[in-house]
Amino acid sequence: MRMLFLGIVIAVVSTPVFAQYRTAPNLTLRDLYGRKHRLSDYKGKILLLNFWATWCPPCRAEMPDLVKWQSQYRRRGLQLIGVTYPPTKRTEVRSFIRRLRLNYPVVLGSKETKALFAEGETLPMTVIIDRQGNIREIIEGILLPEEFEAKIKPLLEPVTRKLAAR
Repeated sequence: MRMLFLGIVIAVVSTPVFAQYRTAPNLTLRDLYGRKHRLSDYKGKILLLNFWATWCPPCRAEMPDLVKWQSQYRRRGLQLIGVTYPPTKRTEVRSFIRRLRLNYPVVLGSKETKALFAEGETLPMTVIIDRQGNIREIIEGILLPEEFEAKIKPLLEPVTRKLAAR
């Protein structure tokens, strides 16, 4: 009995612990013009899926920062995709996109689409997906600049820089 216990302890202690991330679902969503956007097409990029609605004041409040970050970090591999949340009228969404000058694709979402990532109806909600297609984090509520700096910007560092730091 003592040997069995010792064997279990050794096995547990010697097993490496790795952070496990859930793989993003294999989703295909359509934009306002009917074009398909597959999450798998963005592998190799840091993808932010931002769920929002035209009727949501906090969603509108965070969008200027999202537009700024998309412009500033596009070359480093950042890709935002806005995902509308119902109820949504296409004409309202188009007008909204033009008014806020969104510089990233917007796709039509549903309650079921959002439920693939998180339960509840909190908006905005941002899903952070790494270059390998793994969900790193889900931020419910406004994505604050401090969170961007701490959680997303490190993922945008060039791979060579990360290796040199080791």
